[in-house]
Amino acid sequence: MVFECFGAKKKVVISMAHIGALPGAPLYDADGGLDKLIEGVLADVEKLQAGGVDAIMFGNENDRPYVFKGSPASIAAMSAIVQAVKPSLKVPFGVNYLWDPVATVAIGAVTGASFVREIFTGLFASDMGLWEPNCAEAARLRHDLKRDDMKMLFNINAEFAHSLDQRPIELRAKSAVFSSIADAILVSGPITGQPADQSHLKKVAETVKDVPIFANTGVNIDNIRDIFSVASGVVIGTHFKVDGNTWNAVEQARVSRFMDVVNSIR
Repeated sequence: MVFECFGAKKKVVISMAHIGALPGAPLYDADGGLDKLIEGVLADVEKLQAGGVDAIMFGNENDRPYVFKGSPASIAAMSAIVQAVKPSLKVPFGVNYLWDPVATVAIGAVTGASFVREIFTGLFASDMGLWEPNCAEAARLRHDLKRDDMKMLFNINAEFAHSLDQRPIELRAKSAVFSSIADAILVSGPITGQPADQSHLKKVAETVKDVPIFANTGVNIDNIRDIFSVASGVVIGTHFKVDGNTWNAVEQARVSRFMDVVNSIR
């Protein structure tokens, strides 16, 4: 069992539901407004659930260029969108507001999410500048909001960035569990849609025994068997999109084919 919300499953698939650009972001469609954003993510959620995924994670991947501190308008909008979609959900859900761990926890807590994902620890040189997340503030907020049940998934090596911490990735992962009470460790590739280094995934899995290990990017139908030989779960977004393009809508047939392979493994 990975987490209680997944029942007895030992290998789980968390699929991304990418929300369109939120208010304040350069790509936000002010004419369509929140109604259009809700309509778009609902369509993707329907296809993901019909394809058989185990859970859904809402993310604001379209809010490029990304920020380290979410605006009140965008945080409120994402909360409202997730709340509007909730009645249609048949699987557990999580949230991730890029790249603000405190906003992520806040949105997850008020919407009733089972888990949240973010860069909670470390120090990075990134496309967005110097990246210094505040795990302590995020964890304290979760506790203050009485949501200690909501799992915090630690993305240990950020996309679009290079860690300034020179310790091996497996030691950084072990340290995050020890010092920052990570509920799971996620290993990513260099950019959204690109696979994590399999050797990194294996080293982390061999070193960290206390919490589940997930592959966080670049998961697809061709590498899922290798990944599940090491990891307890995956987060997958790009592979489920039309033509495997991150910014396209979800294609249900791709989801179904992938989940058929997953169900033959577990």
